[in-house]
Amino acid sequence: MAGRNDPYGTNRDIRDDFRAEIREFLGTRRARVTPEQAGLPAYGGDRRRVTGLRREEVALLAGISSEYYTRLERGNATGVSESVIDGIAQALRLDEVERIHLLDLLRGAGTTRPPRRRPAQQRVRPAVQHVLDSMTRTPAFVLSGRLDILAANHLGRALFSPLYGDPVRPPSNARFVFLDPHAPEFFRDWDEVANDTVAMLRAEAGRDAYDRRLTDLIGELSTRSEEFRRRWAAHNVRIHTTGLKRLHHPVVGDLDLPFETFPLGADAGQFLLTYTAEPASRSQDALNLLASWAATHHIDEYASTNDSESAESAETPD
Repeated sequence: MAGRNDPYGTNRDIRDDFRAEIREFLGTRRARVTPEQAGLPAYGGDRRRVTGLRREEVALLAGISSEYYTRLERGNATGVSESVIDGIAQALRLDEVERIHLLDLLRGAGTTRPPRRRPAQQRVRPAVQHVLDSMTRTPAFVLSGRLDILAANHLGRALFSPLYGDPVRPPSNARFVFLDPHAPEFFRDWDEVANDTVAMLRAEAGRDAYDRRLTDLIGELSTRSEEFRRRWAAHNVRIHTTGLKRLHHPVVGDLDLPFETFPLGADAGQFLLTYTAEPASRSQDALNLLASWAATHHIDEYASTNDSESAESAETPD
């Protein structure tokens, strides 16, 4: 939602942003479903002006009038029932994350809210930090919905030491992915990581477009990164809870690390992220070597330099 005119919302009703987001989101979802996939005849053949479904075809599949669907796609979200949302979600083949995102957008377009706010700095409770510190053999972090690293244990800071080279605090996964030239080397699947990062920020923006720090971040990335702008325009959303991260650490080399995320129920907007390695694997050996290296190095001092150290230096610390 950032990146539009007057990004701070001082001179307009911010609900207009939600209406524009609804139009663009539903438009991109329509474009990816063909009439054949939906079980409809492709009237018009080669003369069709759209690659996906027309509005009237979505309305037919959802069991509503084309006029009603057109009003909804234009952001007129007043009084939309759950059954209508379910029908549209089924017609457009939305997954659960996309369906929730649409509900978030409709809610934002249909309610009156105060102007964008700059929320208080998120704090990690001491008890949560104690949990992180107790996980001595597991890199662990607390992230915000904006993908900022709010807290980490010592091995986590060592694993993500390249992110700490940016003086901006808290360290930002999103800023690193799109603005740091070392990111494509650190993330061996950079393109996938970039897509996931944008999709998670898009979902977060749907949940809370009034978060000034989030809109500032999106505005900065939109201004400075063509890669971000292109992905942001796709309107993809995702919640990334588990998977495999393929990294190249400047000290210990390649690591293939399964990860899990867990929401912190008592701390809205925060979640715990942990990385592990398969037992007796090369990645486990590299993680053990990284732990040994981290025990003798100050991560911030290391991250402030651009010189990469080798695995040999981890075995013979200064």
